[in-house]
Amino acid sequence: MSIQHFDLAIIGSGSGNSIPDERYDATSIAMFEESIYGGTCLNVGCIPTKMFVYAADVADAARSSERFGVHASVDSVDWPAIVERVFGRIDPISAGGREYRTDRCDNITVYSSHVRFDGVDDASGYYRLITDAGDQVLARQVVIAAGSRAQVPDVIAASGVRYYTNDDVMRLPDLPKTMTILGSGYIATEFAHVFAALGTEVTVVARSGRLLRGLDAELSERFTAVAATQWNVLLDQTVSGANQLEDGGVRLSFADGTHIDSEVLLVATGRTPNGDKLGLASLNIDLLDDGRVPVDAHGRTPAPNVWALGDVSSPFQLKHVANHEQRVVTENLLKGWHADNLDRFNHRYVPFAVFTHPQIAAVGLTEEEARKGHDVAVKVQNYGDVAYGWAMEDTTGFCKLVADRATGKLLGAHIMGPQASTVIQPVIQALNFGLTVSDMARGQYWIHPAMPEVLENALLGLELD
Repeated sequence: MSIQHFDLAIIGSGSGNSIPDERYDATSIAMFEESIYGGTCLNVGCIPTKMFVYAADVADAARSSERFGVHASVDSVDWPAIVERVFGRIDPISAGGREYRTDRCDNITVYSSHVRFDGVDDASGYYRLITDAGDQVLARQVVIAAGSRAQVPDVIAASGVRYYTNDDVMRLPDLPKTMTILGSGYIATEFAHVFAALGTEVTVVARSGRLLRGLDAELSERFTAVAATQWNVLLDQTVSGANQLEDGGVRLSFADGTHIDSEVLLVATGRTPNGDKLGLASLNIDLLDDGRVPVDAHGRTPAPNVWALGDVSSPFQLKHVANHEQRVVTENLLKGWHADNLDRFNHRYVPFAVFTHPQIAAVGLTEEEARKGHDVAVKVQNYGDVAYGWAMEDTTGFCKLVADRATGKLLGAHIMGPQASTVIQPVIQALNFGLTVSDMARGQYWIHPAMPEVLENALLGLELD
């Protein structure tokens, strides 16, 4: 078995791939990627899904155009063309990333195999890493950026049925006539929008009484009501079994004795960090209860000179968070493990968006969370109350703001409706820079008539001391 020595090993080619910039040109680096180069976001997550979402939005707009006096329809959907539009662009980027690191970075060696830790080498004090292909690497420093994988309930995994996850559902050869989606979170509701808008009859199965139940309760309730008008939504369901049908479809059975049959079963019940696959016990690193690799505010694990970032360690499975953590770890690697001026993660106000229909975005505390320690003011402003909302004939969108009544500071924002992921950006800025509600509402112009006026009116409607 050959042994290679490196200054740095990076496990994962998502955000971890961005670490080696020009400052690392003299650093010998081992890069490990057992799957598609470029990580989840590029290949099976954020980017391809939003390209599918845009196609779904176009189809939705055409079908609903009559209310504007425009008579349009969706005559057909060319699913293979949609798939080609997405992956015809993404696959070359992934291949190009691997080629660049493999062939044009003399200081980087790419290993296309799963890797795990095997303790510390006694002679050098370096960390020993062993790949499934039999390679052995010794590295002075290691960054764990191994991401996460689709979580599959045991009842499905043990059933032997053919199911899909976000890893492969976007590459279906044909658009299915029917689809059952098991799950009620971000991934489930985004794919429900995509496939339903493109013509699939979609059933969403949730084990709780609401979709997106981790969000603000009012937002979750209002979204669930809207979703039920678009898809077949089954709430409070416990899956008792799954069977493959003779025609190739899947029957999902429930504890109440009912069942649902469909051509395709999509499992979208969450994602599991990959830390359990890395042999971390050999470094005396115990995973957290939710499976994450433990890190401090600088990205350091309990093992000296071993760092972690992104889904494998972060409480936020979001690409913009992984990128932020990557920038912090990149700087800290150069400063050194024991430096006094290490950069810190900033997780104070982490925003997110769900590109379903209607679109959703949120940042900060929910109303329920805020009421635990604040005298709270809440304002809900409907999209239909502002001019651009009239123009869109919107009847379901709203902006909900939560503020501290005494200080006049915003605590959170929860938006459901068109362009929610854009409308929320001023709130993200206000929270991070400490703007008061008054300063934000009256200290700047708001373009009229534009969608952010729903945010302006919500700010003005907050009853503060």
